[in-house]
Amino acid sequence: MARITLDGLRHTYSEPGEAAAAYALKGLDLAFEDGGAYALLGPSGCGKSTLLNIISGLLTPSEGRVLFGEEDVTRATTSDRNIAQVFQFPVVYDTMSVRQNIAFPLKNRGVRGPELDSRVEAILELIGLEHVADRRARGLSADQKQKVSLGRGLVRSDVNAILFDEPLTVIDPHLKWRLRTQLKSLHRETARTMIYVTHDQTEALTFADQVVVMFDGEVVQVGAPQDLFERPEHTFVGHFIGSPGMNLLPAQISADRARVGSVEVQLPGRATPQPQQKTELGVRPEHVKLGTSGYDARLVRVDDVGRYRIAVLKFGGETLKALVPEGVEIPAAPKVSFEPNGLHLFADSRRMQWEGRA
Repeated sequence: MARITLDGLRHTYSEPGEAAAAYALKGLDLAFEDGGAYALLGPSGCGKSTLLNIISGLLTPSEGRVLFGEEDVTRATTSDRNIAQVFQFPVVYDTMSVRQNIAFPLKNRGVRGPELDSRVEAILELIGLEHVADRRARGLSADQKQKVSLGRGLVRSDVNAILFDEPLTVIDPHLKWRLRTQLKSLHRETARTMIYVTHDQTEALTFADQVVVMFDGEVVQVGAPQDLFERPEHTFVGHFIGSPGMNLLPAQISADRARVGSVEVQLPGRATPQPQQKTELGVRPEHVKLGTSGYDARLVRVDDVGRYRIAVLKFGGETLKALVPEGVEIPAAPKVSFEPNGLHLFADSRRMQWEGRA
């Protein structure tokens, strides 16, 4: 195993001589520490799978280098990099049994006898396919085939990293939580580097110690799940992380005031944005409080989602959402207040530093 470093990475799918298309990856400097559990999180088309395929060696980047430890592997094959990769859709050998499929990567590397048998049995138990171990893969369901694919990726103990490209897409929703938990446990047991691509924030936040949030070919933030929620460095992170996501309100910032439409919000610090910057006030629905004192707002509707309700309001002409715990009364004509530590400022989508706040 080794530290994986991406140095000045950029990639385009344009052919030489064609007009330059938008880069799928726009310039990355990133490191995955040996033994870490990482998630690449972002919407479809943001560059997650492109980045994963460059790490694995299925793609050669247009620019930049990939290092495993101190070794430049930018043009090395997947086998030379000693990488295991699990794809979004299952890849299995239909004529082989489940047991033979899982044993195949070990046999290719000369593993035989008790070591082979014990490792295969451990993986069969992990993925819950002991009862079909001797059945041919052709007759398996889609989620069972994906479990076999997962098992093949996990069976080797000598890989530099295991890469997962949205591996739970075809898994029954009731089994996803169990498999995520098992993958997390396996990571703790083996301390192998794992990189998990997903567009599902629940998968990313429950699996990874560090989440790499991607947007439009760029990495906009790397951090622990709690950091992404409490201190988003980009408006996309604020909006994408959380359910519902952060309220982002266009605002004019002047010293310790943020004007949203006709409403002037007192800030717990002072900020001085540059001229011509697009500035926004961010606040998570959890940090919006409804009561009988505060700023004027108009209640538009209340969405009941079970454990809590979401009050949708008009505030300074903008839509504002507040998360209201079950059993808490919502006034017909509510006033709005904000938790001071829950207010965030953004300039041109990036987090602003402001006096009195980190």
